[in-house]
Amino acid sequence: MKKEKSSVPEMFDRISPQYDMANRVLSLGLDMRWRRSLADQLPSRENLSLLDLATGTGDQIAALFESGASIEKAAGIDLSSGMLGIAESKFAKKPYGKKTAFQQADAEKLPFPDNTFDVCSFSFGIRNVNDPLKALSEMYRVTAPRGRCLILEFSLPDNLFRKPYLFYLRHLLPRLGGWISKDREAYRYLNKTIEQFTYGEAFLDWMKQCGWMQATAIPLLFGSVTLYRGDKP
Repeated sequence: MKKEKSSVPEMFDRISPQYDMANRVLSLGLDMRWRRSLADQLPSRENLSLLDLATGTGDQIAALFESGASIEKAAGIDLSSGMLGIAESKFAKKPYGKKTAFQQADAEKLPFPDNTFDVCSFSFGIRNVNDPLKALSEMYRVTAPRGRCLILEFSLPDNLFRKPYLFYLRHLLPRLGGWISKDREAYRYLNKTIEQFTYGEAFLDWMKQCGWMQATAIPLLFGSVTLYRGDKP
């Protein structure tokens, strides 16, 4: 599914005021549990530096800080100025707000030098970029040696949960998301990207092509979400 780069940020700008509420309702609060699962995969080192791509309203960075890991600084990038505005307002009230910087930037062209971060995270956003391989390569470039990438993304279960999950994606998600956000078309788009995006072993192959080692996929909620981990030598 070809994404128009200019239209995706505008869509997220439109739904940004209701985005957090929609996430909590549509996932029954599980989205925060999934983000904590990602945080559990942080390297056990001191004074980590983090980059979160497609950071949205900053929920993943918050989960990383609140995991108790030793984090020195974090950066969050997104193409949606509406999302970033909400993130900045939220983090102004957080104890780790001064350790976090947000900026508008493209996941396919990261504005950071090589080997800058210990960890790059990307939660529920890589399916929205035009070239996921480019984004994975950029993550590899800005990650320091012995660093790690952690990616959360929706996937399709290969079990009895598949049919009810597809029914939810195709029929309930657009209606509920549209009702909460007043933008049903945005949640039709999200449904389509979930169904059409690469996942599982095929996504691990992408990671390996971009240099990530020990690439691993961890299924969550019967395989409807997958947590991917890869290390840079």
